[in-house]
Amino acid sequence: MSQAKRIVLASRPVGEPKPSDFRLEEHAIPTPGAGEVLLRTIWLSLDPYMRGRMSDGPSYAQPVPVGGVMEAGTVCEVVASNNPGFKPGDIVLARAGWQTHAISDGKGLAKVDPSLAPISTAVGVLGMPGMTAYTGLLDIGQPKAGETVVVAAASGAVGSAVGQIARIKGARAIGIAGGKDKCDYVKSEFGFDDCLDHRDPDLAAKLKEACPKGIDVYFENVGGAVFEAVFPLFNNFARMPVCGRIAHYNDTQAVAPKWAGSLMQHVLTKRLTIRGFIVSDFADRRDAFLKDMSAWVRDGKVKYKEFVTDGLENAPTAFMGLLKGANFGKQLVRVGPDKA
Repeated sequence: MSQAKRIVLASRPVGEPKPSDFRLEEHAIPTPGAGEVLLRTIWLSLDPYMRGRMSDGPSYAQPVPVGGVMEAGTVCEVVASNNPGFKPGDIVLARAGWQTHAISDGKGLAKVDPSLAPISTAVGVLGMPGMTAYTGLLDIGQPKAGETVVVAAASGAVGSAVGQIARIKGARAIGIAGGKDKCDYVKSEFGFDDCLDHRDPDLAAKLKEACPKGIDVYFENVGGAVFEAVFPLFNNFARMPVCGRIAHYNDTQAVAPKWAGSLMQHVLTKRLTIRGFIVSDFADRRDAFLKDMSAWVRDGKVKYKEFVTDGLENAPTAFMGLLKGANFGKQLVRVGPDKA
């Protein structure tokens, strides 16, 4: 490859992102300076949080500037190094963004052990999505044997891990996903006790039937109609980790839902715990997460599914599809081959 490529934010979207909000640029492959390394992107992770980074409203992180490279976690190969901590051929986890090549001073890079699992898992089940599921469920949800755990987007990277970890801890796992194929896969491959279609007009009634003893933990990453069906079923002292609200990411204005007052009544009378979190809140849990999750993956207790799009130029289309649930599993973009 003689030229590097990058995708930048061309304009801030209003509502759903559209192709014109992104721009593909070509430029010369950069040369690393003193103490720097040149990275070549192999795997690019696409995740719902990126929609928030495209907007300039208040959030937990700075927005991507217009004209700036889209933010993302990546798995990269070190192709040139002036940093004693890295050598050409090293595989690293980085925040290189939507681009084929990037320069790093080495800070924030983490070496990936290819013998542990396929390197793509470093941005999937053994990366941010897996750690989000692990820490949100275990540290906030704290499921106990015999309890009922419900998770939406159950066929996705985070939701699928949540349900499987819940089962490992002895809880019942009820998933909610989009469509019969996804629901069947969640039950047959991920081992959930049940999975319901969020498009079903009778979702609320069927969820109540699937949770005869109520809901003890709801891992919230969707919001919308799914949450409306969930919250009336909360048991006393139920816990709700909140890591996303994908159903609302394209909203153009904030409107208080009609059920807000009822929810607050449930919070009070049922003594609910609702806590939002960002995975970086639990950075000190990374070693424990990697130890446990890698063992569960190796032993077949946690399975994962990847949804791969080839070519950096196709990242915008894949991302727009992700926000609509078009992916089936962890959404990845294969930017380049495993080895140059």
